[in-house]
Amino acid sequence: MRYPVTIVATLIGLALCLYNATGYDPHNFVFFMLSIPAWIADLAFDIHNVGVMSIYVWTVLTWAALGFIADLIIHRQRTRRHATD
Repeated sequence: MRYPVTIVATLIGLALCLYNATGYDPHNFVFFMLSIPAWIADLAFDIHNVGVMSIYVWTVLTWAALGFIADLIIHRQRTRRHATD
């Protein structure tokens, strides 16, 4: 099984973290819109007491997991379609 969506999703997560780390997102709007771990951290904890690197790592892992789930769904649909042919 190939993992193209996983790779692209992981790159999106990395790009999101790099964009935030470089300072082009000064108020963290883009990061908080697209980072699920940042949402959870903001709801559960005071976001100022959470380590930035841990949020970055969890963001990349979350994007990779979402991509992997999408790849699994695509693989299952393809195998089901080929089995019925």
